Amino acid sequence: MSPTLVGAPAVFHAEGLSKTYRMGEVEVYALRGVDLDLFQGEFVVLLGPSGSGKSTLLNILGGLDVPTTGRVSFLDHDLTVDDEAALTRFRRDHVGFVFQFYNLIPSLTARENVALVTEIAEHPLDPAEALKMVGLGDRLDHFPAQLSGGEQQRVAIARAIAKRPDVLLCDEPTGALDYETGVLVLDVLRHCNEELGTTIAVITHNAAIGAMADRVIRLRSGQVVETVRNARRAAPSELSW
Repeated sequence: MSPTLVGAPAVFHAEGLSKTYRMGEVEVYALRGVDLDLFQGEFVVLLGPSGSGKSTLLNILGGLDVPTTGRVSFLDHDLTVDDEAALTRFRRDHVGFVFQFYNLIPSLTARENVALVTEIAEHPLDPAEALKMVGLGDRLDHFPAQLSGGEQQRVAIARAIAKRPDVLLCDEPTGALDYETGVLVLDVLRHCNEELGTTIAVITHNAAIGAMADRVIRLRSGQVVETVRNARRAAPSELSW
């Protein structure tokens, strides 16, 4: 972990998280007794193959889903006792999401897509400022169809960071991108972490991305099987896959 993160408070603290889905007569175990801490200002990569429980874990941390058993807290607040309205407030006030598919509204410009979030946030960035931070200051009034895939993903990141979230949760943010574009997107995430102090968790099946993290948490079959702390964080430009 970076020296500045030593002694940092836990943003998320999870104990014994399990998630079971019932499909007819069959029970599917997505998570099996996961214990996890994510610390303030940390950049974490959650690594594992499809079906390892990565997305389920991220959804529970972000208040999009609830565990079957176990508990998870955000700072000193127990999320597992919250109703849907309280979880909605938690997501709105504290969490930004970035997904593999950009979920932009086609009829709105880049600036207008970002403004959708800033209109409901308490202390947002100006949409144009957020887009400038991700290198799209000259694309403010372009529609998604006028942007490349990498540019659309950067608009999605600008939308996520514009409300100044405490935590940015990213689900395969480079999964639909080629290598060069993926590196650009990862560099934007690095910038958000280092310049804004945003705690970032990225889930991926791409092991190379782990080199840019403070910690790599490996999941398999719904369990944490390994946690590795990097001695140094690689720059995105150093990665290859």
